[in-house]
Amino acid sequence: MTKIKAIVFDLGNVLIPFDYNIIINKLDLIEEGLGKRFYNLYQVNYHLHRAYEKFAISTDEFLSEMLEFTEHKIDSETFCKIYSEIFTINENLTALLPILKKNYKLVLLSNTNYIHQKYGYGHYKFFENFDKLILSHEVKAVKPEPEIYNSVMAYTCLKPEEHIFIDDVQEYVDGAKNMGWNAIRFISNMLLEKELKKYQILF
Repeated sequence: MTKIKAIVFDLGNVLIPFDYNIIINKLDLIEEGLGKRFYNLYQVNYHLHRAYEKFAISTDEFLSEMLEFTEHKIDSETFCKIYSEIFTINENLTALLPILKKNYKLVLLSNTNYIHQKYGYGHYKFFENFDKLILSHEVKAVKPEPEIYNSVMAYTCLKPEEHIFIDDVQEYVDGAKNMGWNAIRFISNMLLEKELKKYQILF
């Protein structure tokens, strides 16, 4: 087995679980049914979410569409806050980061957007454990596109097989494997720790 030298973590629903029901409930407090109407439009028009993650559309363009979906019942600043207050921290997993950092390069690889970074999770202290953040809106590519995995390797300068990737989405795990990486689908902290022990990353 090739020695792992870089551990690459996904962000959402791995290190920071999120729940869109929080948005729905907050919008429903503004007007009954607004949250559900917003979320239905958001899902139907998911291409806008994905385009914004790649920064193929600007923040202003994205916000213009989102305010339409909220029927202009809130302003941009309020939307950004409501849209971003959906995250919690997986404390047990983030507690492992300082331990892993002693022996491995740590890279964060996330499909994300500027609003969530600025208003949601950007201030979290555990990011200090990462050597590099590869964020889709900054590199203008999203998982499972090869370009975003290549952005990681351009930073690490390591062989593909020297990386291990942890993500909750099977499609993105498969994308990493297609690049020659080792990869684990995240299901729970307990199962992840078992998998890391198999790779002799944890003992």
